[in-house]
Amino acid sequence: MPRRRLLAAAAAVAVAAAGTFAISNSANAADPLDYVALGDSYSAASGVAPSAPGSPPQCLRSALNYPNVIAKATGAKLTDVTCGAAQVKDFTESQYPGLAPQVNALTADTDVVTMTIGGNDSGIFIRAAATCALAGFFTGGKGSPCKDQNGSSFEDTVRNVTYPALVKGLQAVRAKAPNAKIGILGYPWIVPAEGGCFDKIPVATGDIPYMRSLQATLNDAVGRAAAATGVTYVDLNQLSDGHDVCKPSGTRWIEPPINAENSIFAHPNALGEKNMAAAARAALGF
Repeated sequence: MPRRRLLAAAAAVAVAAAGTFAISNSANAADPLDYVALGDSYSAASGVAPSAPGSPPQCLRSALNYPNVIAKATGAKLTDVTCGAAQVKDFTESQYPGLAPQVNALTADTDVVTMTIGGNDSGIFIRAAATCALAGFFTGGKGSPCKDQNGSSFEDTVRNVTYPALVKGLQAVRAKAPNAKIGILGYPWIVPAEGGCFDKIPVATGDIPYMRSLQATLNDAVGRAAAATGVTYVDLNQLSDGHDVCKPSGTRWIEPPINAENSIFAHPNALGEKNMAAAARAALGF
């Protein structure tokens, strides 16, 4: 073949290849990951401004929650049905009138699912926090009045009631999204392992390890439920250590009830949500 014709043929092949590559890239760009976010106030980032446009006001869903952080970083198509105060039962039942069960957002085409759930079941977090704060207030931060009054009752409820509910809820998610990567996040530490900070959260010094143990039991239940259902557990225990309510602004991931940056205490701030997003992406590989 003459050199001129050879060069022309090579150029034609290059143009065709470039066109195919462009079409392929265009198709990929037009077909982002189908990402669905489920869960409670830790998923919704309740209390973190600004609110997500168009979200149900009763859900207190933030535009800076970890699902939105993930979607922005990955270009995923996000369907966000996270809702503050959600319990596991709200995966398959309506949490509020007119609000569909959360698993209704899932389909066989869903690629990725994330969630944080379980802390509201049986009112565990709320009851424990309120009970321990009140007890600590009346003892001036001394002793372990909350532990003395309640013993193992909170942790027993997590093991005997929350855990089986989590298994059932995760099975429902898997059934609706059989082809998806599914991740459930643990809860970042609310209080330190010991010591506390009575000026920020009025829990007695002796009850700080008690509350920490309760949260460890909850995270253990979440992790065991994930293992039992073939779901990825995003373990935040080590990552969130040293970022509790007692730490200064800019370090803490969870806001205290006193001098808080969020409108809802004992919940993640924007920094916490950002780090939860990073942990979820690393665990799920997207």
